[in-house]
Amino acid sequence: MNEHVRYAALLRGVNVGGHNAVGMAPLREVLSSLGYEDVATLLQSGNAVFTAPASAKTDGAARIEAAVADRFGVSIKVLLRDAKAMAKVVASNPWPERAAAEPAKAHVAFLGAKPAAAKVSAVDHTKFAPDELVVVGDAAYLWYPNGSGRSKLGATVFEKGLGVVATARNWNTVLKLRDLMS
Repeated sequence: MNEHVRYAALLRGVNVGGHNAVGMAPLREVLSSLGYEDVATLLQSGNAVFTAPASAKTDGAARIEAAVADRFGVSIKVLLRDAKAMAKVVASNPWPERAAAEPAKAHVAFLGAKPAAAKVSAVDHTKFAPDELVVVGDAAYLWYPNGSGRSKLGATVFEKGLGVVATARNWNTVLKLRDLMS
């Protein structure tokens, strides 16, 4: 018998500035058509939660990417996290007090892979100060004391500096995803 697990699918770069339009109701249909159950979406920024066999961890992201490309005509990356991994992301927050007090200033960038330690060490934090970055496994915790809107701490740091695909969510969204998965 194949164990079933709750997953979050984090679609990178959808519905941003009018680009890569993906409706959430059609996305739920796409995920259901892949055989996933108990599908729900959160907000319009490409967050979906569903139940699937544990084996979905190995090919689920690629299946969703292909189905989204077929249905919506957009080429995007999808990062999957199971409920256990999402709970670990929440528990590993290096600033739990700050995040609780000012959740809009805390974000998590979910990384496509754990970056090499040498690349993490090579990040020049002075280039995006006063913003802060802490990498724990395949998650990067971001603190934006002045808000994320004008920050220099973004995709370039992850994709060029760390060499990994990343998609970020604010702290409130991370907590809501965790709750939807439990």
